[in-house]
Amino acid sequence: MPRPYNRLSKQDAAVLLVDHQAGLLSLVRDFGPDEFKNNVLALADLARYFNLPTILTTSFENGPNGPLVPELKEMFPNAPFIPRPGQINAWDNEDFVKAVRATGKKQLIIAGVVTEVCVAFPALSALAEGFEVFVVTDASGTFNPVTRESAWHRMNAAGAQLMSWFGVACELHRDWRNDIEGLGRLFSNHIPDYRNLITSFSAQTSARKP
Repeated sequence: MPRPYNRLSKQDAAVLLVDHQAGLLSLVRDFGPDEFKNNVLALADLARYFNLPTILTTSFENGPNGPLVPELKEMFPNAPFIPRPGQINAWDNEDFVKAVRATGKKQLIIAGVVTEVCVAFPALSALAEGFEVFVVTDASGTFNPVTRESAWHRMNAAGAQLMSWFGVACELHRDWRNDIEGLGRLFSNHIPDYRNLITSFSAQTSARKP
């Protein structure tokens, strides 16, 4: 049975960046390293652009998983950061769940490493507690496409919506007239081909000015 189309709303969404850690990133093989890091930072950029509450968490960072990617700490110096001492499922950490609930948002945009564990476990837990969950597929990575597909199917079957970071940005923005230059700049910073569109648009706009 088709599910209703519940769109993302910048008034009711929060972003959860789960275990984007230096050690775990070395496990990601379903995306190239540069492509994947760009996707993660694009998601972070759109979270800042839309002023969405953002929560950072790591798992056992003193062990082989390593520290959080430094760019994320720099981008969100005042965001809640929960270094979990051992819980594999972030939802099993009381401080993490408290931080999520403190946002007052019901739509959770989740990405992380690895997809079938660090993303799927909290996504399924949040769904079970009545949250709407939107998984950013290209900012989540794992060992191989087979593993990724099984995780996507599991989350989707439970009610999670699977989206790309670009789709998330467009759905939140709703209408280009809200801010052409701002969103165009965000896209240009992360999609080289999009920079050509914005350059062309800027040139045409300048030419039309008296």
